[in-house]
Amino acid sequence: MIDRIYRSAVLGVAGNKAVESVVRTRGWSVAQRFVAGDDLQDAVRAVEELERDGVHGILDLLGEMVTSEEEANTFAEKILAIMDALDGKPYPKYVSIKLSQIGQDLTTASGENLGMVNARRILTRAQHIGAFVRLDMEDHPRVDETLAQFRELASEFGTDTVGTVLQAYLYRTEQDRAALDDLHPNLRIVKGAYLEPETVAMPDKADVDAAYRRLTYAHLKAGNYTAVASHDESIIEDVKRFVIAHGIPKSQFEFQMLYGIRRDLQKRLAKEGFTVRAYIPYGRDWYAYFSRRIAERPANVLFVLRGMLKG
Repeated sequence: MIDRIYRSAVLGVAGNKAVESVVRTRGWSVAQRFVAGDDLQDAVRAVEELERDGVHGILDLLGEMVTSEEEANTFAEKILAIMDALDGKPYPKYVSIKLSQIGQDLTTASGENLGMVNARRILTRAQHIGAFVRLDMEDHPRVDETLAQFRELASEFGTDTVGTVLQAYLYRTEQDRAALDDLHPNLRIVKGAYLEPETVAMPDKADVDAAYRRLTYAHLKAGNYTAVASHDESIIEDVKRFVIAHGIPKSQFEFQMLYGIRRDLQKRLAKEGFTVRAYIPYGRDWYAYFSRRIAERPANVLFVLRGMLKG
């Protein structure tokens, strides 16, 4: 409950326009701990830096919940540009997108969902260059539509090309995971970073941690590829013990973490022979993402304040 109160307070303050203006003006130098840069070239350089340590990258152009067809199509073109930049690279090609940034809330003149039109364009290109695309999960009102669209896209492009995300703190998620088993999907399991009402999301950290373990273990036991997205060393160690006990090969799972957080742990896991990826966000629409990172841990607030005072 304390974690929820803290998150609510931070995100409430972050939503204040005056606070946003100050952070946007003075906070970019601090935000760069979590965000690779303004443009695609910055992000690709970040991927290649991580590759030298045996850690792979997940590129994510920041932006979400667009309200115009022009903006959605512009985001789609920028994501296609990521594919062009990755084409021919010698390392794994991996991109994360939000359906809401490419038109999930919009309809074309012919009556099609614009997000699906753009997703198909992106996945066609990804398939051509051998890239994998992760459909990020957003706040709870979008879960049903996102899962339905993921199912449709997975049936068209295959689960080697497209996967999605499940959030452990939602009460519904264990049932959602089981309902996807027929696809044998590649799922990224996260705890959840949005401020959700207690009617849909668990307020206590202990309950979320327990749900996270249940989801991860169930997906692994079902024989599905699992991206274990956590910086919690106790969870990581438990997963390592679980896969040994159940004879699950390293080729069936990976560890994922955020850019700029626990680089030491990322390197150590990679040296131990595990697949490790860092989620690398970039772009000018960094404020919402940055706010959610600050809301995750009190220590992040102190880090930000120190950095802004130096600025």
